[in-house]
Amino acid sequence: MGLVKSGDKPMSHVARDLGISVNVLSRWCREMEKEGTTAFRGQGNPRDEELATLKRELIQVKKERDFLKEAAAFFARGSK
Repeated sequence: MGLVKSGDKPMSHVARDLGISVNVLSRWCREMEKEGTTAFRGQGNPRDEELATLKRELIQVKKERDFLKEAAAFFARGSK
């Protein structure tokens, strides 16, 4: 909304820069003017949050696994 209200570029240029249609951007601006900060509450659900949490945990577990593999290889070389 700030890009549109600043008046530096026409709405059509802003929409193109964002990769959306002018109609969508216009509708978003109208909703923002009408409803203010409550216009875009989001429609995410707990499943999305759970998936994001699981992905972060998976990344951490893979890092720990890789570290343990390297440590095992290091100590195996040292015992020969």
